[in-house]
Amino acid sequence: MNAPHELDWTSANQQLLVAEFARIRALLVQEDGAVAQGNLERCAARLRTPAAIDSLSECFGLSPFEREVLLLIAGVEMDAALARACRDSSGHAFATFGLALAALPDAHWSAIAPQEPLRRWRLVEVDDAAGLTSGRLRLDERVLHFLAGLNGLDHRLADLLSPLPPPGLVADEHRHQADAMAHRLTLPRVPAPTIPVARPAAVQLTGDDAHAQEDIAHLVAARLGLGMCRLPAAHIPAGAHEVASLATLWQREAALLGCGLLITGADGHVGPVGALVRRLQGLVFVAAREPSDLGAHTLVETVRKPDIPAQRALWQQALGAAAAPLSATIDTLAGRHRLGARRIGQIAALTQEVEPAHMPSALQKACCGDDSALRELAQRIDAHAGWSELVLPEAQRRMLEQIAVHTRQRIKVLHDWGFADQGERGLGLATLFAGESGTGKTLAAEVLARELGLALYRIDLSAVVNKYIGETEKNLRRVFDAAEDIGAILLFDEADALFGKRSEVKDSHDRHANIEVSYLLQRMEAYRGLAILTTNHKAALDSAFSRRLRFVVQFPFPDTAQREAIWRSVFPARAPVGPLDFGKLARLNATGGSIRNIALSAAYLAAEADTPVTMGLLLQASRLEAAKRDKPFADAETRGWV
Repeated sequence: MNAPHELDWTSANQQLLVAEFARIRALLVQEDGAVAQGNLERCAARLRTPAAIDSLSECFGLSPFEREVLLLIAGVEMDAALARACRDSSGHAFATFGLALAALPDAHWSAIAPQEPLRRWRLVEVDDAAGLTSGRLRLDERVLHFLAGLNGLDHRLADLLSPLPPPGLVADEHRHQADAMAHRLTLPRVPAPTIPVARPAAVQLTGDDAHAQEDIAHLVAARLGLGMCRLPAAHIPAGAHEVASLATLWQREAALLGCGLLITGADGHVGPVGALVRRLQGLVFVAAREPSDLGAHTLVETVRKPDIPAQRALWQQALGAAAAPLSATIDTLAGRHRLGARRIGQIAALTQEVEPAHMPSALQKACCGDDSALRELAQRIDAHAGWSELVLPEAQRRMLEQIAVHTRQRIKVLHDWGFADQGERGLGLATLFAGESGTGKTLAAEVLARELGLALYRIDLSAVVNKYIGETEKNLRRVFDAAEDIGAILLFDEADALFGKRSEVKDSHDRHANIEVSYLLQRMEAYRGLAILTTNHKAALDSAFSRRLRFVVQFPFPDTAQREAIWRSVFPARAPVGPLDFGKLARLNATGGSIRNIALSAAYLAAEADTPVTMGLLLQASRLEAAKRDKPFADAETRGWV
């Protein structure tokens, strides 16, 4: 139970302790204790809330004799007169259990047993080298401070735990979750020697919003009249003895501080977390991405980041009066980024001094934020290409424009108009770009990224695919989660290498490979951003995967007219170009990617010769390109170039 910290209470508590010590001293020297008892009653009457010794006795279910033992030990430490009386009575300048048995009323031998409260909760330590009755009794420093009215976290736990600060901005759904959990959890006071407990033994908070997990834990504790401390799972020791010691110290703190415990980052630390949870009573939360078998009965609650309408409401709440002129920006932010309430509140606070005209760009920049998690598995592509650089048939171009429309208008159609209420299946924007290498698939992704103002990341398949079972799924989860946070476009280049046809199950590895593909299909369908998959071999893709795509864009080999258009646009305005016959160049059966390579190679040749780019240099460059792919161009394709 929390000891009040008001000055009046502190002074009254200290006066009561002095009176208690005077009463104990009278017992030791066998004086009439009437005067001391009367003074004690007057001191107790001045306390509006229980004294620290009474709170301690109630928390740990101490018997009257055990309460007296605590006062005896504390008095020897804090009161000089009681220390002298102790020395006169026993010949020792410290308290012993033998002295307590002889001098204090209602004495019982079991008070010093290891399973009883005094030693079970480490309130008292016994130096048993001289025997249990003659050995020195010491009061734990934390308990001594509590009796004096100082109630702070035990210094032995200060490096492991930290108080959980109160939440700021919280989504309505998370407040409702906290309310529901608080109603389900009860903290009845049960007979000694136990302390207040909660059923179930722990609550597992799972899901993708770690900050909201902390906020919910704090809200539940507050509704139950408790504080909340946070313990990173990585700080839990592995040894059984150390875990038992930590559990005991925390149980004592839970009672003295009136606090619940939140264990964070439990993923990857299931063994130590389970070992600790099984020893704990009281309000305990375990925060992790996925639920785990902790070896104890637990309640599992999933905490997800707010959906798009909830994010929009959070932005409006966080921005306050500044939200009205930013309605379009708020819709864009809510549709592009998957942010928790705490992050939204932080961004709003960071940008509150920004000029109104610069707010949209400042908010967007802050939301994109740190992309380090995505860069571990993906490469950022700076998108500079525009529509004018993309040469495609009209049908493909219109389809790309529709992809941009679907991305921009997603929040209006799905949420404002209610299509998302009919179910989440089929609402993703997974897109397939199929065609030969060099036909413009990556260039089209750049164009879309620039058009939409989104970051573009190419997924490094060598970093994602892992031979160890389950690791590929973890990597894919990291990719999608990080991309949703910053609102990125994902580009899975040569996707057939990862998303090929599911194989016939012949062994456990085949079975798990199929699970990985199934997991990918689910994430692709649920991904709220734009995911673009490119393939040179559309037929190699799993048919189930193809059915879940919103768009399939076939990039054809460019015809003569398209190749001529590519040639005309491939040279920058500042490049020195001599007279070129674009009609003859268009006869070369090459993709846009090959044409760009030839033009670039010819430019280097021209720079070395200090001349403009000529047809002759382009012929040289085309032969270099053909040699690279080990497939020479036909003479008819380059006839008449020089």
